[in-house]
Amino acid sequence: MVARVIATLALSAGLFASAAGCSSEGASTSCSSTSACTITFDRGVDGAKASVLGVEVALVSATDTTATLKVAGQEVTVQNDQKVEVGDFTVTLKGLTESEAKVEIAR
Repeated sequence: MVARVIATLALSAGLFASAAGCSSEGASTSCSSTSACTITFDRGVDGAKASVLGVEVALVSATDTTATLKVAGQEVTVQNDQKVEVGDFTVTLKGLTESEAKVEIAR
């Protein structure tokens, strides 16, 4: 009985992760709903990227005040706290440090 419950919980967690469609390299993701996710990129990783909400987002470069991102194949430069429309998504640069770039992606 306990093994069945554990197996059911593990399967449910796997299905949730698949449904959320999140994956990343050199980044961590946090989705608060099915329409908004925050990606924290590691600025020290070449090719840092994440897949959220059915779109791939990559950190191309960053300065002290801007980040250049590739969102669904389109390159955009965003300033701190600025919102930029890219297709069906709104991209907001939430913060930059020497080691991280935090970006919010919303539908």
